[in-house]
Amino acid sequence: MKNFLSAAAFALSGLLFAQGDAEIVEQTVDKNEIEGHIYFLADDVLKGRATGSPELKIAASYLANTLRGYGVKPHPATNSYFQTFNLLQTAPPDEIKVSLNGEVFPHSIAVEAKPTTLSGDALYVGYGTEDDYKGKDVQGKLVLAKAGTSESADARAIYRAHQEKQDLAIKNGAIGLLEMTLLEEDWWSRMSHFMGESVKIPDAMADQNQKNGFIHLWVNTTSEKLEALIKSNPSYSIETDGKKEKTLVTQNVIGVLEGTDPKLKDEYIMYSAHYDHVGVGTPNAEGDSIYNGARDNAIGTTAVLSMAENIGKYPTKRSAVFILFTGEEKGLLGSKYYAEHPIFPLNQIVYGFNTDGAGYNNTKLATVIGLNRTTAKKHIVAGAATFGLEAIDDPAPEQGLFDRSDNVSFASKGVPAPTYSTGFDAFDDEINKYYHQAADEAESLDFDYLVKFYQGYVLSGRLIANDPETPYWVKGDKYEAAGNVLYDKVPKAPMKN
Repeated sequence: MKNFLSAAAFALSGLLFAQGDAEIVEQTVDKNEIEGHIYFLADDVLKGRATGSPELKIAASYLANTLRGYGVKPHPATNSYFQTFNLLQTAPPDEIKVSLNGEVFPHSIAVEAKPTTLSGDALYVGYGTEDDYKGKDVQGKLVLAKAGTSESADARAIYRAHQEKQDLAIKNGAIGLLEMTLLEEDWWSRMSHFMGESVKIPDAMADQNQKNGFIHLWVNTTSEKLEALIKSNPSYSIETDGKKEKTLVTQNVIGVLEGTDPKLKDEYIMYSAHYDHVGVGTPNAEGDSIYNGARDNAIGTTAVLSMAENIGKYPTKRSAVFILFTGEEKGLLGSKYYAEHPIFPLNQIVYGFNTDGAGYNNTKLATVIGLNRTTAKKHIVAGAATFGLEAIDDPAPEQGLFDRSDNVSFASKGVPAPTYSTGFDAFDDEINKYYHQAADEAESLDFDYLVKFYQGYVLSGRLIANDPETPYWVKGDKYEAAGNVLYDKVPKAPMKN
């Protein structure tokens, strides 16, 4: 009976604590201010906030000044809110012509291409897996492969598999790779836009495939034409003026607020989101070519600003670091850069509370990718529930969403880091209607729902930041081992006498 009463008292005190924090949250999460942030970030004047663009720099200045207005401090060593670094931008060729068996294939995307004129006979290698090369001599030849995998040939599968296929082709001595895609026009257009200008963090050493002039193309076709090509081991001719390269300067936006507890202030909760989007693309039926990115990710960026405003007025026991990442849409570049060049050491960041999303289709939910993977679940569930939302975990694990947002740059280093998203219970047409589309405008959003969403996020963050117990991975998680190394939790071998 005594134990029961103790547990009940603990639960009641936690509820009262949450209620007190809830009142604090309600005082700072303001609908008009939320609308102001999102409408600015998703305005046409920012031209879709493409990575490295002047418009993204305008967004970065807006974010830094907003943080400053909330009392958030720059890093004391640099006195700057910006972590600036260079990227290598590669623009598509102006000219690319592909013929197979004498027939022109007009729909092609250059994954890798130097100026070249090539012709000869191609060798078919199935899906281009390691097993597909066994018994085949492809030295000095161009290989032709099906795009994607035997399990899936959709756009996401094609992108996820392409680098490994390229590496295997180079390893086996091929001079080039043609991946034959079977995408509907809408998805081919999306892929063309996404790959139109690739951006990466430059390596100290030039890529080997650039040194040897390796060419890698995606070529869209039909299943009938592909089957005919497979049977014929086709002849090919390729002409292209190659990709164009230039250096871009970009920036993460970073601020910090010190915690109030003498001990816990040495631990940081990271509140993060990416503020870039995909820029200007193919016009839609209405002639709109600006991909404004209200859902992806002005919503997430505004969540971090809402947290910063709240903690600026009502500090938490743990310190708070706020990071708005550049280059997420180009391969998580900003978060990868920070993880390799941390301003605040990763072993002091005990939890990453990321916000990102493609949209929502259920305004009764907050969908948290990785909810069940950390011990902070109870706080996230309680934070959302306080404002009438149910927190659920990933409803589409087949999409691999945990490893597709900035949180994974930190999770792979060992930092517990889920992603808090607007409510969705499936990747359906309602999501795809706006995901990386010109229709993703601020006026299409449900701001009454977003108020609850932000209130739940901010309260969850406060509960995590004030909990005497440091959050961690659930035992057995695939990133727990990395966390044990990062936070020096690896058991020490006993000393021998």
